[in-house]
Amino acid sequence: MQVKSRHHLRSDEVREIETALADQLGVAPDADAYELVELEDPTFDLVLVDGDPHVCYVDDEPFLTVEGANSHPPERSRVTVDAGAISFVSDGADVMRPGIVEADERIAEGDLVPIVEETHGKVLAIGRARVDGAEMLGDEGKVVDSIHHVGDDLYGFRP
Repeated sequence: MQVKSRHHLRSDEVREIETALADQLGVAPDADAYELVELEDPTFDLVLVDGDPHVCYVDDEPFLTVEGANSHPPERSRVTVDAGAISFVSDGADVMRPGIVEADERIAEGDLVPIVEETHGKVLAIGRARVDGAEMLGDEGKVVDSIHHVGDDLYGFRP
């Protein structure tokens, strides 16, 4: 991933990120510095939180990266998968109903969500919900589109 530009965020931009993370995930990163890293890849822009790639913009919406979600564990909007789904989700597969053991009922169709493994509570991926949280459990069908996962270029990014 090639860096196009970098600059520190203004206080109003930082407040926007902090408010979005608190509202969506119940997370409040306590940081001294926020730096926007615009990447050549148009999929993401990244925000370094105290130098670590903890926030990304997905369709102009700030959200935690996998690394950020593991450093600041989300309290809400989580989709939890069983052990059988871990290898697939970690490789970037979309999430299917049979692999889900729990989903926050506050999730609305179209929301960004962290995908968490059930044993240790580690975040494996970030995705976009195709259905509301109350409809995620079941026997068949794709319910979360994977956007960013462990092992992808964004996960391995170092400034």
